Amino acid sequence: MSRTEILTQIKTAEKAANDDIEAARIKSKEDVSEARREAVKKIQEEEAKKRASVDAAITAKNKELAARRDELLDKGRAEAEKIDKRSSEKKKEIREFLNKEFERLIDVSS
Repeated sequence: MSRTEILTQIKTAEKAANDDIEAARIKSKEDVSEARREAVKKIQEEEAKKRASVDAAITAKNKELAARRDELLDKGRAEAEKIDKRSSEKKKEIREFLNKEFERLIDVSS
C-alpha cells in the first residue's frame, strides 16, 4: 500500500469517525429532548392526579361540613322553637300577673 492510499484511508476513517461522533451528538440531543418531554408529561400527569385527589377530598369535606351545618341548624331551630314556646308561656304568665296586679291596684284605689 502506498503512502497516498494510507493517507486516503486515514482521512476516510477520520471522516467516518467524525460522522459517527456527529450522529451520536444529534442522537444524544434527541434522547435528552425526549427524556425532558417524558419527564414533563409525567410531572403533569402526577399533578393532575394530585389535583383530582385534592378536589375529591375537598368535595368530601364540603359534604361532611354541609351535613354538620344542617345538623347544627336543625338543632338551633329546635332550640329556638323551645325558647319561643317558653317565652309564649311566660308572656301569658306575665300578662296574667300584670292583670291581677292592675286589678289589685284598682281595687285598692277604689
